[in-house]
Amino acid sequence: MTTRGEMWQAEVLEVLHRHPAPVTAYDVLTVLRETHEKLAPTTIYRALSALTECGRVVRVESLNAFLLRQRGGQHQSSILSICDKCGTVEENASPEVLEQLSSVTSQSGFSPKRHVIEVHGVCESCSADKEQP
Repeated sequence: MTTRGEMWQAEVLEVLHRHPAPVTAYDVLTVLRETHEKLAPTTIYRALSALTECGRVVRVESLNAFLLRQRGGQHQSSILSICDKCGTVEENASPEVLEQLSSVTSQSGFSPKRHVIEVHGVCESCSADKEQP
């Protein structure tokens, strides 16, 4: 039997699936209010929190937005490349970089729980467009 929380998570996943670029919680709320007029923002935030915690969704911290996880290893930290021109986000992993980051921070006794690495710039497609006359 499906719980209400699982139902909302499924609906949020469907919205994210239809939007390849990151979307905010309020973007999701706007879409879902088309069929659920009285839907509260807290319902969306709870669903996004649960989906992020289980590794199905990635939170793009600098944009305060969310997107579907693009790669396997759902509980590994990601390195997000964010295009400042078109808004696309590419998700990558580099266990070596994350291990080195943990090593550096732990030297001072700090215990990292999660990594958030976001790199802003211009994607290959937008760079190519700039080079065209």
